[in-house]
This record gives sequence, structure tokens and C-alpha cells, in this order.
Amino acid sequence: MASQLDKRNVLKAVAVVAVVAFTGLPVQAADSKSDVSEIGNRKVAHKSIISQEREIAAGRQYAAEINRTAKFITDPVVNEYVNRVAQNVARNSDLKVPLTVRVIDGPEINAFALPGGFLYVYSGLLKAASEEDQLAGVMAHEIAHVAARHWASQMTRASILQYATIPLIFVPMTYPVYLGVSQALNIGVPVAFLKFSSDQEAEADYLGLQYMYKAGYDPNAYVTFFGKVLEEERRRPGSVPKIFEDHPPTPDRILKAEEEIKQLPKRDEYLVSTSEFDDVKGRLNTLTAALRKKDHASSAPTLDKRQPDASTQPAQQGQDQGEEKPPVLKRRD
Repeated sequence: MASQLDKRNVLKAVAVVAVVAFTGLPVQAADSKSDVSEIGNRKVAHKSIISQEREIAAGRQYAAEINRTAKFITDPVVNEYVNRVAQNVARNSDLKVPLTVRVIDGPEINAFALPGGFLYVYSGLLKAASEEDQLAGVMAHEIAHVAARHWASQMTRASILQYATIPLIFVPMTYPVYLGVSQALNIGVPVAFLKFSSDQEAEADYLGLQYMYKAGYDPNAYVTFFGKVLEEERRRPGSVPKIFEDHPPTPDRILKAEEEIKQLPKRDEYLVSTSEFDDVKGRLNTLTAALRKKDHASSAPTLDKRQPDASTQPAQQGQDQGEEKPPVLKRRD
């Protein structure tokens, strides 16, 4: 019995060591994350026991649920524009999988990416951004989560820790075990897909700023957008969008981003915004206003016209008496 307990304790210790070894390994020196000229050729993905194919399958599984339940913007002009901006950032990132982009019709200042490259942008984000680079900055942050394979890293850690707490029994990794039943954003996305550690958020900030820079955008726009969120929170307490609830734009986070921006090579000019951004934003505002008006009209109460009760009405001109009779003229006295 004692030997069996010792064996279990050894297995626990080995598993804990494996957690540290597997999730704490830095990328190779040759693939330094600081060299923006090597973006696309370097390795920024964290070590994981989950294959990329399985990661894509997990993302596809929940993307199918979102696509079935969420309300989307179907306007081709808006979708093409948002997709084009996102693909430009993706081409200038370390992403190794194709990026699929869809626009959700919702007021949240939000965007999120599922593992495997499924990016969802809320229409509220496009409306809140004052320039194209702010929109690009939020999407760059989400693309960075996918490029670094943060979800796979978290699931790897969860798998090894579970193995450590159940000695001598290896439970195969299944989605329900690690994803649980809690949902986020009311569209069927498990919280585990969207909630990352503070270190992972910091890394997504760091990589996202680089991707913005590489794509030609001013990375300072990301910090500016943080400032807009904080100002909105001061103006209307409790209004912080969901995208910042788990990783708020704290002053420390803003200062760190500003320091990282200073390390990027200087450029004479950046792509800030385009007239197309203003056109698409105006088109989206008009489109969503019309949709809200239509939804309100369809949900408004209506009055049914009361029909006369035939049993209380006298028969007219002989009708409903079983036969037709000619009209009778009465003489006026």
C-alpha cells in the first residue's frame, strides 16, 4: 500500500514538473519575438500537446454553433471591408492558419477569436472606433492570441494538471472536461475559449502592436483606443465593454504598451484611416438603424378590429334568412 502511494506521489511530482516544463519553455533564440522584420518566419506559438489540427477542429465546432445562433451583419460592403482589414493584419502576423472573419450585429465594443483562426467582430466595435487603425488594433490583439496558440497552451496545462490530481489514471482530453458548461457572450462560446491569463493578454498586446506596425498602422492607436474605453467608463460607470472585463486597460498595461511601442523602428508615416472607413461606418450606422426600426415595428403591439357579432345584428335585405327577397320601399307619410 505504501509503495503504491509513493508511486502516486512520484507521478504527481512528475506531472507538476511537466506543467512547468511544457508551458514555461521560451521560444528559441533564433525566433526572437522582438525582431519585427522576421514576423511570419519566427515561432511564437507556445508548446502544446494539442495538435494544430485538433485546435482547428475545436474552433470549427464552436464557430458552427455561433454561426447558427448569432445575428450577423449581411451587408456585403461592410463584410468585405472588415475582412480586408483583418486579412491585411493576418498577412503581417505570425499566424499559421487561415483567418475566417464574420461581423456580428451587436452593440458590444468587442471582438474575439476562436482557436484555429475564426475571428468575430461586433458591429459595435466598428462604430466605436474613430479611425481604421483602432479597429485594426483590436483585431491584431485577437489574431495574436491565435498565432501564439494561447488556447492550446491553456488546455495543455489543464490536461497535465488533471493528470496530476488523478494518479495512475490518464483521462483522455475531451472538450467538455475542460470547457465546462459556462458560456460567454450569450452565443454559445465557452469561457475557456475567450478568457486568458494576464501573461497571455500581455503577450497578445505585445504581438498585436507588432502586427499593427508591420501592416502599416500606427500602434499608438491601440493605446488611444484604451484611453477611449477608460474615458467612457469614467463618463458612464459600469459601461466597460465585455472585451475588457477580464483584461481591463489598466494604467500599467497602457504604460507597458507605450514602452513596447518605443522599441519599434521609427517610421515617417503610418496608415491612420481611410475615407472608406468613414463610408463603411456611415453605411453600417444607416443599416443598423433601419434594422432596429424594423425590429421595433415588428414587435410593437397591434390592435385587432372587432368584428360585429352576426347573432346581434338584424338581417340586412333578407340575407341570412335562407332566401333572397327584393328590397321593400316604404312610403313616406
